Amino acid sequence: MEHPTSEFKSKGGFKRILAASSYTVQGLATAWRIEHAFRQEVLVFALGIIFAFVLPISGYQRLALIGVLLLVLVVELINSAIEAIVDRISLERHPLSKNAKDFGSAAVGLTVLLAAATWVTVLYNRFM
Repeated sequence: MEHPTSEFKSKGGFKRILAASSYTVQGLATAWRIEHAFRQEVLVFALGIIFAFVLPISGYQRLALIGVLLLVLVVELINSAIEAIVDRISLERHPLSKNAKDFGSAAVGLTVLLAAATWVTVLYNRFM
């Protein structure tokens, strides 16, 4: 039995890779344009990359510092997608809509805590 799929779903091949790359760029550009939190997190990410490469740390530590900052961006994008879907369905206030948005926000918050803990741990172990 065949599973129903969207008519917009591509089948594969090189064209799919090109399309996916285009969607990635469009998604990042839209997030940059309309999501204030995303712009702030990109700034922190850029500064974090600079600091990670200046610090006298191992490659694995550098990867961890940059990786957790990238994870914050990923989770922020997912949170923005959740918010967009909820708003697309309805702009009226509803407890389930609030839950969905709060869950997304909580995911971002926990990821920020993970990033902060990772940076503190690496810096503490290197300099203390």
